[in-house]
Amino acid sequence: MNEKWDLSILYTGFDDPALAADTAALDECIAAVNALAAKAEELPHGELLRAYIDGSEKMSLLTSKLYIYAMLRYSGNTTDNEASSMTGRLMAKMSATAAAEAKLSHIIAGYEDLDEQIAADEKLTAHRYLLTNIRRDSKYLLSEKEEELFARMNISGASAWDDLQSSLTSTVTVDYRGEKINLSTARNLAYDTDPAVRKDAFEAELACYDKIKDSVAFALNSIKLQVLNECELRGYESPLAKSLYTARMKKETLDALLGAMQEYLPKFWQYLRAKAKALGYEGGLPWYELFAPMGKSDKKYTVEDARDYLLGIFGKFDTDLHDLVARAFNEAWIDFYPRAGKVGGAFDCGVPSACQSRVLTNFDGAFGDVVTLAHELGHSFHDSRVFSHSVLNQDYSMPVAETASTFNEVVVMNTAIAEATDKQEKLALIENQLQDATQIICDIYSRFLFEASVFENRPNEFLSADRMCELMLTAQKTAYGDGLDHDCLHPYMWLCKGHYYSGSLSFYNFPYAFGGLFARGLYAKYQQEGAAFVPTYKALLHATSVNDVEECAMIAGIDLTDKDFWRAGLQVIADEIDEFCALVAE
Repeated sequence: MNEKWDLSILYTGFDDPALAADTAALDECIAAVNALAAKAEELPHGELLRAYIDGSEKMSLLTSKLYIYAMLRYSGNTTDNEASSMTGRLMAKMSATAAAEAKLSHIIAGYEDLDEQIAADEKLTAHRYLLTNIRRDSKYLLSEKEEELFARMNISGASAWDDLQSSLTSTVTVDYRGEKINLSTARNLAYDTDPAVRKDAFEAELACYDKIKDSVAFALNSIKLQVLNECELRGYESPLAKSLYTARMKKETLDALLGAMQEYLPKFWQYLRAKAKALGYEGGLPWYELFAPMGKSDKKYTVEDARDYLLGIFGKFDTDLHDLVARAFNEAWIDFYPRAGKVGGAFDCGVPSACQSRVLTNFDGAFGDVVTLAHELGHSFHDSRVFSHSVLNQDYSMPVAETASTFNEVVVMNTAIAEATDKQEKLALIENQLQDATQIICDIYSRFLFEASVFENRPNEFLSADRMCELMLTAQKTAYGDGLDHDCLHPYMWLCKGHYYSGSLSFYNFPYAFGGLFARGLYAKYQQEGAAFVPTYKALLHATSVNDVEECAMIAGIDLTDKDFWRAGLQVIADEIDEFCALVAE
């Protein structure tokens, strides 16, 4: 089976004639949108709207195809200068449309007959959500020249700082037991069965950050200050308010989610203390033992094992999901293994031009890596549900972005636990699920608190690396309580998590808690309704790119502003914690 993904569905290389042709076609699209903006005020409303949709579709397909190729090449090898250069060139090209896009948006937003025009034309009706959002987003638009200037400056601003963090964390070497390994490999050792390996790898990981901490701190300071300035200029109340608005999610939903999480934090602390006691520690758990395997958890999986295991589970749920997973493995959609220069973690990237996805993981053979594959292939399944929309209607917001991925995790873990016959195997599976649940509740809450504190403090001070560590430790102590040993936390979680480094996507943390609990709520409905629920689930995923978050949930009859909904999902985890505590007590 392949070790790396096949990118030939995009291009065969940077010298591919098709890439040159698409770049030239993109230049033509850019010229066309600028020409459309120049004459926009003279055109009948319906004609302008149709021309805007047609031009935007062509440009979006070309831009996504070119950018995705460069991004995937760079993710696989951050020393690929051609990839980073191409990304820069694309950003420069697209910045040349910022003024035209702003002008067209202002004009469209000002149409008093916009609703009538949409209703009278089939193509416009298909893009109702897009067009009505242009109207409601217009209050945050700057002038045409300001939008163009901001787009151009961002290339050497937040985007460049983001690339710096990716480059430094993917190329830094970790000195571990006399050899040099990459950061992803070192972090994967947190799952090793040998406690000495886990401890040594953790200490080596922390030590490696000293080489790059000042540079990455400078990057984070610069990005967050840019976000604060942009929010002020555009009129957003705060970066969090901007994130919620962009996510098409109500503040009441976030308040209900966080409120329920805070109520249940002590239950997670109980789990961590029970794990610490079972591993021989007094008090809280040391950070390097968060992912320590328990029970019978020494099984290693090849990628072929992972494929067969996931196909067996998903085949019982839905044929479409089963077939997509089979294609992902068999048609080289996945880049599996860690290597020098490859970015850490895991992600999915939908490829609209091919109606496929590409998945990056750092597979090491543990059961958690199989679950990670299930998670990312859930994103791929979500991609497949929106590909039937116009390319302009395929983007879904942060909170619902984690729905299908976490649903896949829940399906896999619940199936594995239900099929376990040996007590030690069951303990291992339950503990693995609780590891993940603790990440989406305690760790995500700590990340939320940390990012909020950075935004709060950045206007008045430059946050040194040591200050960043201080803020992170404070957040971890609040979120993990007495569940962790406060003398052994992870002060550098701000450095190794790429989610903090986007200039356009702040607070990419609470969506994981949202997705984890929302998916559990959906899974509970699946347990109640059986196969009859699957069409509802797929319809909900299909709707995520053309509806606000709360409207999507109502397809399944869920009120997201009701704290009781979130409590129900948390109680399921609380029950698993009780079962875990009983097992380790034996």
